[in-house]
Amino acid sequence: MFLIADSGSTKCDWAIVDNELQIVKTEGINPYFCDSLQIEKILKKSLLPKIKNTKVDKVFFYGAGCRAEKCDVVKSALQAVFSTAKIEVESDLLGTARALFGKKAGIACILGTGSNSCFYDGNEIIYNVSPLGFILGDEGSGAVLGRKFLGDLLKNQMTEGLKKKFFQKYKLTTAEIIEKTYRQLFPNRFLAQFMPFLKKHIGEPKIYNLVFDSFDEFLQRNVMQYADFEEYKVSFCGSVAYHFADVLEVVTLEQNINFGEIIQNPIERLVDFHKNI
Repeated sequence: MFLIADSGSTKCDWAIVDNELQIVKTEGINPYFCDSLQIEKILKKSLLPKIKNTKVDKVFFYGAGCRAEKCDVVKSALQAVFSTAKIEVESDLLGTARALFGKKAGIACILGTGSNSCFYDGNEIIYNVSPLGFILGDEGSGAVLGRKFLGDLLKNQMTEGLKKKFFQKYKLTTAEIIEKTYRQLFPNRFLAQFMPFLKKHIGEPKIYNLVFDSFDEFLQRNVMQYADFEEYKVSFCGSVAYHFADVLEVVTLEQNINFGEIIQNPIERLVDFHKNI
């Protein structure tokens, strides 16, 4: 039996590949926010009970934050839990590229809690514009959309009706928003949690324009930096891309992007990829 994981900062999808496929979820594992002991606790609490006593031979882990200098944080936790398994840890970006393009070249993009992109040659990532996180970058991500929305809301740039609906739904004070954004753990998750509210009210011009402009920034500051980007398909993965697909397609059309497809998550395609190599 082998496991394939696709982890963002908020949630992690696990494919348990045995005689039949089972997909389970745990909280997100990102080595920039969790150390090895915290990851080990997540695995033992949320994953192991669903595997029971089945022997795991291989683990392919694709995760947000899994840059070269951070892979060992995740690998050591996985090795502690699955001591006899062969462990491979790669970035969620490589996982997305493999899911979207298989063995073909293209520009792969993630729009979820965070955002990222790369030029993929059908085998490996050749070039990556650094996402820089939700303060300096991560254009088009849930965290950035949430940050911009809350800023506009608290600076009275949204309509009074929308502001009233928001505070009725979330029961937050301005002080609590500031506390959770600046002082508590996982501010990116906190900011991204408001995507369902933005989706519900996408018909509001200010919400639509906020989403449109953030996607436009993502394309200009990331995708359009890749050499000869016009010649390759640009495809997207992630909850934000999936749930705001109508807006994203309009933005790509206006920027003359060679639009490919949008998928919500890569896990099932990654199963096919690893079965076929």
